[in-house]
Amino acid sequence: MSGVSRMALTTILAYLLGLGLLAIIAYILLIPLKLLARLVLNGILGGALLWLFNLVGIRLGVTVPVNPVTALVAGLLGVPGVILLAALRYFLVL
Repeated sequence: MSGVSRMALTTILAYLLGLGLLAIIAYILLIPLKLLARLVLNGILGGALLWLFNLVGIRLGVTVPVNPVTALVAGLLGVPGVILLAALRYFLVL
């Protein structure tokens, strides 16, 4: 009987160890997915705000040209990046 108990205990410990390792691996893989999701969201918001700013800015006479640098800044920084680009454009053009 003690052989069966020891085997059951070993099996349970193996399952717990496997679940622990699975949780650690899932956590390690989840961090880059969160970062990727944040970058995608910033890119979408930044691009939409840059488009909206240019749409309204045409009427006001202030636009931010869309080129690889401005797209990268708006994509990486999101809303603060578009505000930065607008401020730079406003202060450098005047």
